[in-house]
Amino acid sequence: MFTGLIEGMGRVAAAGENLSLETDLSSELRPGDSLAVDGSCLTVERLSGSTAVFRVSPETMRRTVPLGPGARVNLERPLSLSARLHGHLVTGHVDCTGTVVSVRRLGEFRRVEITCPSRWRGLLVEKGSAAVNGISLTVADLLPGAGFSVAVIPETLERTNAGLWKPGHRVNIEFDIVGKYLRRFMETGSNGLRDKLEQL
Repeated sequence: MFTGLIEGMGRVAAAGENLSLETDLSSELRPGDSLAVDGSCLTVERLSGSTAVFRVSPETMRRTVPLGPGARVNLERPLSLSARLHGHLVTGHVDCTGTVVSVRRLGEFRRVEITCPSRWRGLLVEKGSAAVNGISLTVADLLPGAGFSVAVIPETLERTNAGLWKPGHRVNIEFDIVGKYLRRFMETGSNGLRDKLEQL
């Protein structure tokens, strides 16, 4: 489990099924540890100096944006049970990829608009949360069709790869786990309770 608060960035040394990352966090990692890489929970297979190596499953490769050598990726170690939850609950299981359609400067801030597949629109709520490339972000607005906007603060722009986003950039998206469970319950749960909830 993660929070969506990025601890640092890594650089892809080798991409594909055997993913190698150069990272300053390597000294704090051990084989078998989990690490969120651009929002995708991966398991450290081995370490060599400042390089961490992961085996990436076909499912992960299907669900996430392909990485190329030299790409900068966001990194976060798992949440400790004694830590404060400053972001939101992030599982590290990416739901889909989205595309940045616009980036607008608002002084030192950025307003970023992102589109995603229409099947996920029901999991977006204004002022709710979404993890984009592993970053816990607040949904500022819902856009026509299947998209949303987020306001990115200067700290996030400096510490994550959000500062590199431009129109056309593809990103990993994980929707809020509470919303996913609630939607599943509404689809399969008790008709009586579902009817009452729909009346609220």
